Amino acid sequence: MSVPVASIVISTYNNPDWLTRCLWGYAAQDRHDFELIVADDGSTAETVERIEALRAGLPFAVEHVWQEDRGFRKCAILNRGIEAARADYLIFSDGDCVPRRDFVSQHLRLREPGRYLGGGYCKLPMDISLRIDREVIDAGLHADLDWLRRQGLPRKKRSLKLWARPGWRERLLNATTPTPPRWAGNNASTWKRDLLRVNGFDERMSYGGEDLELGERLANAGVRGKQIRFSAVCIHLDHPRGYVKPEMRAANERIRAATRRGQRTWTDYGLRRTAP
Repeated sequence: MSVPVASIVISTYNNPDWLTRCLWGYAAQDRHDFELIVADDGSTAETVERIEALRAGLPFAVEHVWQEDRGFRKCAILNRGIEAARADYLIFSDGDCVPRRDFVSQHLRLREPGRYLGGGYCKLPMDISLRIDREVIDAGLHADLDWLRRQGLPRKKRSLKLWARPGWRERLLNATTPTPPRWAGNNASTWKRDLLRVNGFDERMSYGGEDLELGERLANAGVRGKQIRFSAVCIHLDHPRGYVKPEMRAANERIRAATRRGQRTWTDYGLRRTAP
């Protein structure tokens, strides 16, 4: 079996309909020399059945890594995804995000040694999210700004990402945006060796800033962020977030503050539970 050029790590939890659309989006990519790892934080059998039903029709290999549902443990299952990845380069997104046709190509085109990439997304309201079906995705309309506006997408700055097609527009907007590059879990990538250097995600963290903390440790280790939010774009489908609690964010912020204060590059609660 040949080694894939990239491993796409997709997090999911009990949302097989949106995961299906996510997988359709990767089937519609302009290249398929990658593997896709579904990092599943404890979904029921319905998600397994959906993946198996789709697997034969997808033009890339799919691996499903699963852990028992014991609350929000996205960082732990993402670490299992890192361990399962066969490629040297890893791209991360979520199962509620549908990539634009050039998503994988853009991440691979813009990768650099010693850098991580922070991409962008455009969030859709629920009424438009429900209209994103296989036909829409195959035609690329889910990332077509004109089509989305005809469906009622409000005019917001975030939709500029869909206007900035590859070329001078994306370069200008990436260079001039006041938003610094950051690791966002729905659209980021880096080299597997750099993730191993910082020991992956901190598994103490629940919802709220857990992705940013990884990016902060990468930066402390000399792996600087690179802004590609107008180059690699995905569409975020709407859904409720009943698992979010204020105390989660507060606990995560304490960990992030310690990472920043101590310029930490390593977590003792990641891929390995022993210091290097």
